[in-house]
Amino acid sequence: MNELAVLIVTGLLCLLLVLRVPVSFSILVSASVGLWMVAGSGVLIGILETTPVSSTATYEFVTVPMFLLMAEFVIVSGIADGIFRAAAAWVGRLPGGLAIATALAGAGFGAISGSSTASAATLSATSVPAMLREKYEPRLAYGVVAISGTLAMLIPPSVAMVLYGLIADVSIGALFVGGVVPGLVVALTIILTILVIVWLDPAKAPRIHSYSTTERWQALTVAGPMILLFAGVTGVIYSGIATPTEASAIGAFGAFLIALVTGKLTPQSAVDAALRAGKTTCMILMVIMAAHVLAYFLVLTNVTENLIAWVGSLGLPRWCILLVVYAIFLILGCFLDLAAILVLTIPVVLPLMKSLGYDPIWFGIVVIVLGEVGLVTPPVGLNVFVVARATDQPVAEVFRGVAPHVVAHLFAIAILTIFPELVLWLPNTMK
Repeated sequence: MNELAVLIVTGLLCLLLVLRVPVSFSILVSASVGLWMVAGSGVLIGILETTPVSSTATYEFVTVPMFLLMAEFVIVSGIADGIFRAAAAWVGRLPGGLAIATALAGAGFGAISGSSTASAATLSATSVPAMLREKYEPRLAYGVVAISGTLAMLIPPSVAMVLYGLIADVSIGALFVGGVVPGLVVALTIILTILVIVWLDPAKAPRIHSYSTTERWQALTVAGPMILLFAGVTGVIYSGIATPTEASAIGAFGAFLIALVTGKLTPQSAVDAALRAGKTTCMILMVIMAAHVLAYFLVLTNVTENLIAWVGSLGLPRWCILLVVYAIFLILGCFLDLAAILVLTIPVVLPLMKSLGYDPIWFGIVVIVLGEVGLVTPPVGLNVFVVARATDQPVAEVFRGVAPHVVAHLFAIAILTIFPELVLWLPNTMK
């Protein structure tokens, strides 16, 4: 009976996703059908009555709306334009300098935003016109913007990390701190990829005029608010001064002050920012509730225990199993967004990874990097579609531009796998 229920739930879930039913409702409906088959209507009704409160009425969930509100205020402030100009002033004269500046701006904006699509849209409006004016190859420009936007998922604060922490029941603060070094590794990977592309064909990225020392330092002053905001969030978590929940409130208030000081904040823009943050929060709430209903079904059917036993019976080295898991995440990333992937896979895969001796903090960071790849791979590369729409370019052209970065990201994932200390070093030194 359990095996039949698992097959029916899997098939129904796939059907609903193909029919473009929202992910949260697809999971909720299919898991409810499975619970009804396995435990009956009484248990199903009891779970549906208690899960909405038990799954979301947690103190840690406050981080989600606060970080989303922080991202919205950062977008309102327009600080991303200044970050790109500052980076361009310092590295613009290098081969591919404006593309490198885009990667640095993506890292800087990601450190105070946490939203990959917002980062990609903002960079599309700022860095793409600048690169095209300097006769950069359009394909190079589009690809760099699409991949640089994904850094917002990895560099804290990140809503993806919050979601993983809530589903996996691991420290959100440790995830934030653990994402710092991998974020730098991935940003460096993007920069090295740009340098290789330009080294192979210098015509793709002509050098721009140089800036004076005064102009460079003046441009750098815009980074002050960004550094303060990043330190106010990640720094207080690492030092133990504040919890992630308290840090999220600091970040939201800090972003509000930046938007206010820049003169970009109006009553209407503040209301719009709050509404956008609220809508996204509701979506994440539904995803988490659906994930908990699915978790009940997995427990009752012993899916996780059976999977661990089956994998153990194969006698394969644990690195082989890890590569298979990586492949699954990469394939899922071609069709689903990261939130859906986390909800569907973490309750099943994480216990398996723990049984093989892998650290859940390290695994969460690697999964998010794999999710970055999914954001720029066809057919559902969300960042690619955002860049294509913002620049009014064919989607295929953006996919071609981002292809070298996808390959480079696989090397970055290999580095984080071979050297897990890159992820775990900072969390292990937290107070």
